[in-house]
Amino acid sequence: MHFGLTEEQDMIVSTVRSFVENEIYPHEAEVERTGEVPNDVAQAIKQKTIDLGFYACNFPESVGGAGLSHLEFALVERELGRGSMALNHFFGRPQNILMACKEDQIERYLTPAIRGEKMDALAMTEPDAGSDVRGMKCTAKRDAGDWVLNGTKHFISGADHADFVIVFVATGEDDTPRGPKKRITTFLVDRGTPGFTIRDGYKSVSHRGYKNMILEFDNCRLPDAQVLGEVDGGFAVMNEWLYATRITVATMSVGRARRCFDMALNYAAERKQFGQQIGKYQGISFQ
Repeated sequence: MHFGLTEEQDMIVSTVRSFVENEIYPHEAEVERTGEVPNDVAQAIKQKTIDLGFYACNFPESVGGAGLSHLEFALVERELGRGSMALNHFFGRPQNILMACKEDQIERYLTPAIRGEKMDALAMTEPDAGSDVRGMKCTAKRDAGDWVLNGTKHFISGADHADFVIVFVATGEDDTPRGPKKRITTFLVDRGTPGFTIRDGYKSVSHRGYKNMILEFDNCRLPDAQVLGEVDGGFAVMNEWLYATRITVATMSVGRARRCFDMALNYAAERKQFGQQIGKYQGISFQ
């Protein structure tokens, strides 16, 4: 059995690595210094990614994506892991959960996201509910034919640039033998919707320029057309489209580790102490 990469997969790795080295690395020092990505730099990265044919490469060709396999997309994420997340964000990998769009949602959200005309963000985490989705306190209740959202999300990556946000909220509760069980629904919420506020999140020690944001919903009114998937079907779309991200997070971490190793290796070869490179000392060379 052959476990190596195909010629096409090697080309994907080479292309993305070259992109990161030529289009991402030159801007990293400025982003580290300022904590911001200049808009002209962000738009240039996005356009070059589109021109390269890699924007929304995690989507099938049937909807306008590059149609990469899970393995190929993992290779892309591994190479992107070598660069600044703040800059690589504009390489453009919309949330696959947008494949659940239907009818008018396809032209309003899915297609523009794949073309790079709109950017999305995923909002699940809350102050008292991180990975505990059932612990969500953000709610949506029926009122005069609409849904009224109230609550807060935090640590939401990419929301500072998002044109719309994919939000998971509680829309009811069922009694079960093991206690109350919340029903979750997914909504598409446009930036600028009345009652929806996006504000700066917390200072963190890593990912300079890649900000986490706080989302606040204060009687934010949405029609049924903004429901992604089915009402109370949030877990269904989550289970179908989100679990693949666990693989890509892992592969991006591998890329970051490789970058760190390369930097350490170069430093060990260049740094001299007591008349020779520190890499020649056993304590360093063994590592």
